[in-house]
Amino acid sequence: MRLGRISLTAFTWLIAILFVFPVIWMVLTSFKTEADAYTDPPRLFFSPTLEQFAGVFERGFLPYLANSAFVTVVSTLAVLVLAIPAAYALSIAPVKGTSNVLGFFLSTKMLPIVAAIIPLYVISQNVQLLDNVWALNILYTAMNLPLAVWMMRSFFLEVPKEMIEAARVDGAKLPMLLYKVVLPVVAPGIAATALICVIFSWTEFFYAVNLTAARAGTVPVFLSGFITSEGLYWAQLSAAALLASLPVMIIGWIAQNHLVRGLSMGAVK
Repeated sequence: MRLGRISLTAFTWLIAILFVFPVIWMVLTSFKTEADAYTDPPRLFFSPTLEQFAGVFERGFLPYLANSAFVTVVSTLAVLVLAIPAAYALSIAPVKGTSNVLGFFLSTKMLPIVAAIIPLYVISQNVQLLDNVWALNILYTAMNLPLAVWMMRSFFLEVPKEMIEAARVDGAKLPMLLYKVVLPVVAPGIAATALICVIFSWTEFFYAVNLTAARAGTVPVFLSGFITSEGLYWAQLSAAALLASLPVMIIGWIAQNHLVRGLSMGAVK
């Protein structure tokens, strides 16, 4: 039994290292010179340098970072504002045709985004939203809303009905019932939903690369600029990727307790 536990622990550590290794390698490469990054076999011992990070900022990283931050925050807030009432209506106060509504939300995720890019491009051009962050806000909100509704509906279903009935007996109206009674209970689930929306919005590439250019480009679009006809700049690309990943990793680390608790809500009856 002891040997089995030790073997399981060792296997778990091995799997964890395999998952984390690309991130560790990216961090190490970001502190190398281009010459050190191209050595074969790879050089593990080198003199760290910050010149790659300086080069990333010199190439205009900050505007792309600001665009990604703005689009991510605004679209995530819009998703929560729309998804919370919808999830409440589909769980605690079911409306007529709830299953049809849920099926419709799910069906919107089945259309490949490649099939929709041409009409979206034409519409954005006609309403003068090409290369505009508000076009991405609208698209990212629509992209994340179905997932948010499905997730938060499962969280709302976990709210004890006795608590809601007691609040109604005490005279609580719908706004107070929602914001004073229900939301505090499902706060971890809302945090988990928000974090997933943040990740999806921050890393989205296809819409951004096709609908933006110089003014509204996001971080993933900026990273694609390192792929040139002359080859890849591995060290500088690693530095840019590290800077692009840091905000999401920091947010995930801060909210990890809420994320685990939120994702586990509704899993056990």
